[in-house]
Amino acid sequence: MKLITLFISILIANTAIAQKHVPLPHGMIFGEKPDTIALMPASKLEAFMGKKTRITTAVNGKVIKVTKEKGGWFEMEAGNNRVITAHFTNAGINLPRQLAGRTVIISGIAAKQFIADDLQHMAGDTVSGKKQHKVNTNPGRRISFEVKGLMVDK
Repeated sequence: MKLITLFISILIANTAIAQKHVPLPHGMIFGEKPDTIALMPASKLEAFMGKKTRITTAVNGKVIKVTKEKGGWFEMEAGNNRVITAHFTNAGINLPRQLAGRTVIISGIAAKQFIADDLQHMAGDTVSGKKQHKVNTNPGRRISFEVKGLMVDK
């Protein structure tokens, strides 16, 4: 009987040790290694983009939450209560939930989301004049980011 209780207590102790939170080490890479030559803070990304709708860049910022582990979907803080939604181009990447709250460096393609009024000429409603091919981005909308590589920074 004592042997059985000893065995059960060892089994419980081993499972408790296995479930400890293992921190992600600095420099851990998911996907490709990000190019850090032209690195900028995520809060300055929208100002850096200006009127451009898509840009290839590398940014660093804090991960708010991992929305989907499979495919690497997450949200990043962009300053002034703005959020950058990001996902990996390679769907085979799996991100751990422990990434939330960590500062990361990501590289890839940032794109502003369009409002429906901008694409009406493609739907058959043609508008003559200057508005026909003018690109308007709504400043309240999110920026989406197609991530090629992510590295844990802090």
